[in-house]
Amino acid sequence: MERAAVHEAATGERSRDPAVPPLKTQSLSGALGLEILDVDLRDKLPPARIAQLREAWHQGLIVLLRDQVLAEEDQVRFAEYFGLPAKTINVHNTGRHPAIMLISNIRQDGKPIGALPDGEMHFHTDQCYIERPAAASMLYAIEVPRAGGNTLFANAYLAYETLPADIKRRIDGRKAINAYDYDNASTFRGTRLREGVPHYAHPVVRTHPATGRKALYVNRLMTIAIEGLPDDESDTLLNLLFEHQEQRRFVYEHVWRVGDLLMWDNRCTLHARTDFAPTERRLMRRIAILGEKPE
Repeated sequence: MERAAVHEAATGERSRDPAVPPLKTQSLSGALGLEILDVDLRDKLPPARIAQLREAWHQGLIVLLRDQVLAEEDQVRFAEYFGLPAKTINVHNTGRHPAIMLISNIRQDGKPIGALPDGEMHFHTDQCYIERPAAASMLYAIEVPRAGGNTLFANAYLAYETLPADIKRRIDGRKAINAYDYDNASTFRGTRLREGVPHYAHPVVRTHPATGRKALYVNRLMTIAIEGLPDDESDTLLNLLFEHQEQRRFVYEHVWRVGDLLMWDNRCTLHARTDFAPTERRLMRRIAILGEKPE
């Protein structure tokens, strides 16, 4: 799909500062995504520019800044423009800041230096298995495979808005159980949970706190059941929702380049990863932004 022509991002009153020119962006796809042009994240940005970035993010759902050369402190500073970076509990935290996590298949002494090392991943939203899931996540590309390891992003606003009216009525007011159980959740459905698996029930449809729009908030990787429904009915309905939200018309596929900084809104998008050869090195630096309890 050909990208749209460069345009000036729509901005609100908060970002209108004559000393700060309008933000230049271009569309990444017809479904979602904006590329931000001519912003160097090594610079400390003025409040008006930060407001423009936040508005572009709410407009595009994901934002991409290419050709960035970022130290860890630069990435942390950018993250703080959007909220409080969440402390990672992953053991693969080699950064100076507690929010930094490596996503990598590179191995030292036979062990990955980062989390989520290999292969493809189903669509999901980050941290949907805890009370306050991440509002945003970002990846900075340090090493990328020659092919594969792409990230797919799906627009959860459009997924909800295009549901048939009878399906909207069936899911209205219901909650779904999300579990951090990568080995089983995508193939094992039902209300039974393995002992010790982190899990939380969130609305099937959540309302974004900034935009007021409704988004379909279930995902193939971690949603295991809709509360209050028999297992067979829950499974059938979830599979219908998964198939609907993963349609290509709702999806942008990002092919990574070294120096890409990409941030997405977990409250209104899903993301997945395509497979790549285990012999290819992939190294990303990740930060998540603390979110609110979904409503």
